[in-house]
Amino acid sequence: MGPGLSEGERPLPRALHLRPSALAAVAVGGLLGTSARYGLGRWFPVESGAWPVTTFAINVLGALLLGFLLEALIRIGPDTSWRQVVRLGVGTGALGSFTTYSALAVDTDLLLRDGHLLAAVTYALGTVLAGSVATGVGIALGACLSERRSAS
Repeated sequence: MGPGLSEGERPLPRALHLRPSALAAVAVGGLLGTSARYGLGRWFPVESGAWPVTTFAINVLGALLLGFLLEALIRIGPDTSWRQVVRLGVGTGALGSFTTYSALAVDTDLLLRDGHLLAAVTYALGTVLAGSVATGVGIALGACLSERRSAS
């Protein structure tokens, strides 16, 4: 019997954020997502003062994929076991580090600082609006996939 437990009581499961498997999933996913974002930024650089197309595309794609992933996972079962590891590794780790909303803030600030008001406003609002639509599309795709699996 463990400390503070009465006979017949079972210890509470370890908090998710303290489990080595959860931390490893987020870390590995984060490494992959950050590397992909960095690579895309190097392959498709944006000139100073220009509309940050690469960061915009990364954020919108990430929103789409995250909406799809989370909807698909929730429709196939509870957030336990392998689904939880996938959510943490792919969702929190890979897509969380792939998308770069901190860069959205920095890019917007740089555009404003350099006097590109229209570019800054369209970039900031466009990213949020397009990301919201992309998330909705991802959720719808995840739901469609689940319905197809159920019909089969």
